[in-house]
Amino acid sequence: MEGVANARRARRQDLPASGEYRITVRDLVGLPSMRSAEVAAGRAGLDGSISRVNLIEVPDELPEVEPDELLLVAGYLLRHPDTGRPFDEDDLVGFVRALVARGVAALGVKPGRYLDTLPFAMLAAADELGFPVLCLPADVGFGEVMSEVFTALADRQAVALDAADRLHRALTTVVLDGGGLPQIADEVARALAAAVLVCTPDGRVRATAGASDDLAAFDALQLFDPSGRFLVERVRPGVQSIPGADGQLLVVDIGAGRTEHGRIVAYAPVGGLGTAAVQSLDRAGTVAALAITKELAVAAVESKFRGDFLRDALTETAGPPDQVAAHCAALGWDIRRPLVVLVAQLDDLDDGSPLTGRTPHDRLTSAWQQVVAARDRAVPVVGISQEIVAVVPATEAAAQATVAELVAAVTGDRGGGRRSFSAGVSRVVRSPDGLPAAYDQARKALVVGRRTRGRGAIAHFDSLGVHRLLSLVTDSEELRSFAAEVLGSLGTDRPESTDLRRTLQVLIDTNCNVAETARILHFHYNTLRYRIGKLESIVGQFMTNPDLRLDIALALRVLQMRGL
Repeated sequence: MEGVANARRARRQDLPASGEYRITVRDLVGLPSMRSAEVAAGRAGLDGSISRVNLIEVPDELPEVEPDELLLVAGYLLRHPDTGRPFDEDDLVGFVRALVARGVAALGVKPGRYLDTLPFAMLAAADELGFPVLCLPADVGFGEVMSEVFTALADRQAVALDAADRLHRALTTVVLDGGGLPQIADEVARALAAAVLVCTPDGRVRATAGASDDLAAFDALQLFDPSGRFLVERVRPGVQSIPGADGQLLVVDIGAGRTEHGRIVAYAPVGGLGTAAVQSLDRAGTVAALAITKELAVAAVESKFRGDFLRDALTETAGPPDQVAAHCAALGWDIRRPLVVLVAQLDDLDDGSPLTGRTPHDRLTSAWQQVVAARDRAVPVVGISQEIVAVVPATEAAAQATVAELVAAVTGDRGGGRRSFSAGVSRVVRSPDGLPAAYDQARKALVVGRRTRGRGAIAHFDSLGVHRLLSLVTDSEELRSFAAEVLGSLGTDRPESTDLRRTLQVLIDTNCNVAETARILHFHYNTLRYRIGKLESIVGQFMTNPDLRLDIALALRVLQMRGL
């Protein structure tokens, strides 16, 4: 047996999974009443946590035990209630296994005159399961042990609450002094000696703080996508371990009323976060919510002013181009360089679900602003009505690659509540006086791209082809009538019509090359000839009439435009 008073203490402590406060079994045996106790078995479990104490007075109370409990029992209870004879070894082994199955932290036994020693088989089972079995001194009362454990738990709670209160006061001072999320994260990182991250509800990182080694260990976790978004969908609020990694992660929601503002996350690679971590980070989440609410209030006023000005500039009501450029410079925007106008819009403007807090449009606007600002803070990005407008620096050669990079960063991996959006991109303009035309091009590309490619379309104005001309026809009924007149029954959604229309489209695409069309569609030559005859009986002699082929090609493009 080992004298627990001299046992070496572990460096790490278990963290509370919620708001509870605990001590380890190793801490227990350091209490005054337990210093002469001996660890009879299960030394591997000395770092287990204790959050409550239970005293069994009769054997029938065994089903009442709870997880993380210190169970105290007198030796006379380890006897048959009917015969008064000690349990045999098999019974005691079963008793230990039952306690482990119920999550009991440790068993404290006072052998006394009813049970001189604990059977070897019982102790061997406890060693095998890492379940601490403590032999209590005969002169120690159970009431004394229970009192000291409750006092230790209360002391832990007091220390944790004091630490949380001190952090809360420090964070309140930070906010009152004008600090924001970076300063809050820095204060929390110092208090918890951990890496700290603050992110939006969908995982866009807004602030990080902590020692460089801790931050490097945090970055090494498989909790970030290639765009740098924290994968909030892979974690849960509270303390948790990360598979394949050391240390512990603590996640707390940042919320104000019914509005969810994001998450605040602490990660300690080694040494644990301490029992005050949950309370402290919860207080930090409350203060962060206040800071974010203040930022949103200020940003709402600034955003409206900036959005109104940019809208006026793009609709040619803000004054001469030189005046617009000078005003943009005063706002921190640089528009005297090659630019494209990008207009993004959620695919589901109203999905019928009730809105709480910030709208999806507000969240998408924030995501675009954050992504673009990380690359160039002089780029205008504002929310106008149901649109997000960004005036992005780009050259003709790199425009598509630049836009693709931005869209990929905003989209991420569609996790964390990412919603589908479409975007239209203008041609490159080289002076501020071209911005109104570019804005019109981007809006047109957005509408046509969504009609021809569906949800999530990213359309560049120069790549719209003939759809750009069709989009100029504002009368949708006229377009539908034209397609119906040219295609006849092929314009319906019946399976046979859809199949024949596919054949007709490939024939048009191959300039009526029968051999090439048969190869693409995997048809026999005679089968394709039969289909051509059927098509000509519906739409006319398109194989020999180029004007009719042009009409058919346009009609097929009209059918591709959704929402007409």
